[in-house]
Amino acid sequence: MKRLIWGFAAAALAFSAAAQQFPTKRVAFVSGVTPGSASDTMARILADKLQQKWGQTVIVENRLGAGGLVGAKYVAQSEPDGHLIMMYASAFTVSPLLQPEVMKTSELQPVAMVATIPTVLITQPEKHKTLQEFIGAAKKDPGKLVCSDAGIGSATHMAFERFRFAAGIPDVVNVHTKGVGEAITEVMSGRADCYFALVFQAKKIVDSGKLVALATSSPKRSALMPNVPTLEEQGLRNASYNFWVGALVPAKTPRAIVDKLNADITAVVESPEVTEQIKKLGCDPLTGSVRDFEDMIAKEIRENGELIKKANIKAN
Repeated sequence: MKRLIWGFAAAALAFSAAAQQFPTKRVAFVSGVTPGSASDTMARILADKLQQKWGQTVIVENRLGAGGLVGAKYVAQSEPDGHLIMMYASAFTVSPLLQPEVMKTSELQPVAMVATIPTVLITQPEKHKTLQEFIGAAKKDPGKLVCSDAGIGSATHMAFERFRFAAGIPDVVNVHTKGVGEAITEVMSGRADCYFALVFQAKKIVDSGKLVALATSSPKRSALMPNVPTLEEQGLRNASYNFWVGALVPAKTPRAIVDKLNADITAVVESPEVTEQIKKLGCDPLTGSVRDFEDMIAKEIRENGELIKKANIKAN
C-alpha cells in the first residue's frame, strides 16, 4: 500500500515538474476553419503572444473538414503532452453529436475559453422592419420562411433553430450553404429571407442600408452594433445561442499541463492589448477556469442534443 501511495506521489511530482517546464518544444494551434475567420485569427493572436511568453515557437495549422472534426480528430490522436492544441468553436458541442462515428466529445479535454462571437438576425429592410413583423409574417405563412446558414450544424444554423422554436415559428425552409459569403448572398439576392450572421460580417452591410439587423442572438448586445437589441430583450426566452471559441487538448493530457495552459491562455486573453484585438474582431473576451469551461460544454451538449432531435437535424 505504501509503495502504491509513493507511486502516486512520484507521478504527481513528475506531472508537476513537466508542467513547470512546459513547453519543451514547438507548440501548434490547430484551426479547423479557413485563415481570416474569427477563431483562426484569435488562434494566431494567441500563438504570437504565447510564443513571446514561453520562448518557444508557436504556430497555427489549418486542417479543414467535417465541421472542424478533421482537425479535432488529429489533435485527439496526438501525443497528450499539451504541445498540440485544438482551437475550436461551439461546433464542438454539435458536430460530434451529428457524426459520432468520426469522434466523440470525450476525446478532447477543455482547456480555456477565449471569446464569444455575437450573431445578428439579418433580412432585407423592404421585407421586415422589426422582429415582431418578421415573426408575425413567418407564423402567417407556415413553411414559407427561407433561412440560409453556413452549413448543417453550424453556429448560424443552430442559432436560427433556437430562435424559431423560442418564437413558435412552424416549418421553415433551410438553405444550407458552403459558407458565410454564400449564406449572406442568399439574403442579399432575396432567395433567402434571413440569416444569423456574425456581427463583424454583418456590420458594413447593415450600415450601408442594404440589410437590416433585427436582433442579436447572443446573451448580450454586441459592442459593434449596440443599438440592436437581443432576442431575450424582445421577449423571447431561451432563444440565445452562445457562439464561443476556446482551446482543447487530447483527453489524456496531464491535469497539471491543462491547468498551466488555462492560466497562460487566460492571462494572454485578459491582457489589455489582446482584449482590444478580440474586441476589434467584433467578439467579446471570455475567460474562466477549466471547470467553468467543462461545465459550459456539458450544458451545451445536453441542450444541443435536444435541439438536434427537435429540429430533426442530420449530417450530410
